[in-house]
Amino acid sequence: MAESESGQERSEEATAKRQETAREEGQIARSRELNTMLVLMAGSGGLLVYGPGLATALRDLMRFNLALPREAAFDINIAAAHLLHSTLAIGNALLPFLALMAVAALAGPIFMGGWLFSTKALMPKGSRINPLEGIKRMFSMTALVELVKSLIKFVVLSGIAIVIIASMKNRLLGLSVESLHSALGDALNMAAWATLGVSCGMIAIALIDVPYQLFDHNQKLKMTKQEVKEEMKDSEGRPEVKGRIRQLQRELARRRMMEAVPTADVIITNPEHFSVALKYDNTRRGAPIVVAKGTEQIAMKIREIGNAHKVLLVPSPTLARAIYYTTEIDREIPASLYMAVAQVLAYVFQIKSWRPEHGRKPKLPEQLPVPDDMLFDQKGKRTAL
Repeated sequence: MAESESGQERSEEATAKRQETAREEGQIARSRELNTMLVLMAGSGGLLVYGPGLATALRDLMRFNLALPREAAFDINIAAAHLLHSTLAIGNALLPFLALMAVAALAGPIFMGGWLFSTKALMPKGSRINPLEGIKRMFSMTALVELVKSLIKFVVLSGIAIVIIASMKNRLLGLSVESLHSALGDALNMAAWATLGVSCGMIAIALIDVPYQLFDHNQKLKMTKQEVKEEMKDSEGRPEVKGRIRQLQRELARRRMMEAVPTADVIITNPEHFSVALKYDNTRRGAPIVVAKGTEQIAMKIREIGNAHKVLLVPSPTLARAIYYTTEIDREIPASLYMAVAQVLAYVFQIKSWRPEHGRKPKLPEQLPVPDDMLFDQKGKRTAL
C-alpha cells in the first residue's frame, strides 16, 4: 500500500477536488498499449481497404512524372504545374488513410481518460532532469511492470507472427512462380493481413493494461486521512476564518441596525434587559416594522442612541419580550400584537403633540392587550398557552 512522505497510509479514495486537481495537472489514466493497438489495427486495416487505390495512384503518378518531356523540365511553369498536380494526386490518395490514422490516434486517449490539454504538464520540472529521481524511476515498481509488459508483448506477438508466417508458408513459396506484378500485389496483401493479425494480438495486452492503468492511477491519487481533513478545511473554510467572517457579519448587521434607531418612532423596553425599536410609516399600507432589537448591552446602546435622537422610550416588559422573540429585524410585527402596538403608537403621537397648556399629559394604559400566547420570560420560554 502506498504511503505518504509523513508515513501515513494512503487508504482514502481520492476526493472529487483531488481528481480535478490531478486532471488539471495532466495526471490522468492512459494506456499506451491501447493507443498502439488502435493505431496498428487502423493502419493495417486501412492498407487492406485503401492499399489498392493507393498503389494505383502511386503508379499513375510515377507514369505521369516519368513521361515529362525534356523541354518541359526547363520550363518553370510546366514544372510547377506538374508538381502541383503530383501533390494534389498523392494528397487525395493518402487523405482517407491519414484521416483513419488520425481518428485511431485520438480514439485511444478519448476512450480512456477523455481529451485533455494541460499547460501545467508542459511546465519544466526539476525532478525530470534530476539524476537521482531518474534512477529511482528506473528501479521503481512502474519500471518493473513496464519490463514485464514488454516481455509479454514480445512473447505474444512473436508467437502470433510465427503462427501467421507458418500458415502463409505455401503462399509465400508460391510468389516465386508468379509474375512480378502479381507477386508484388500478393506480397503486399499478405503483409497487410499479417500486420493486422499481429495487431490483434495487442487486444489481449490492452485488455490487461487498461484495468491495470486505471487501478494504478487510483492508487496514486489515494489520500491519507490527514490530507482529506485538510482538503475539507480548505473547501469548507477553516473554523477560525469562518468564525471571523461571522463576527464581521454580525458587527456589520449591528452597525446597520444602530444606524436605523434614530428613524424609529418608539423604543419599547423591558426596561433593563430588552429594547425593541419600532417604526411606523403611515404613508404605506402595513404594520409597524422592527428596525432594531437587542438585549443587555445592545439594549442599553439602543436606548442610548434613542435618547440622543429624542426617540421616546416606553417601558413595557411583556410587549418588549413578545416583539423580541417573535419578530426579526426589518419585519412587520405579528397581527396578534397590532392592538398593543397601536395603543403604544397612539400614546407616542399624543406625547409628541402634547403641550402643557393642552391640559393633562397623556398616559399609557397600565395593561397592554398582549395575548396569552405572546407572553415570554426573559429566556424566551412561553409563560402561558
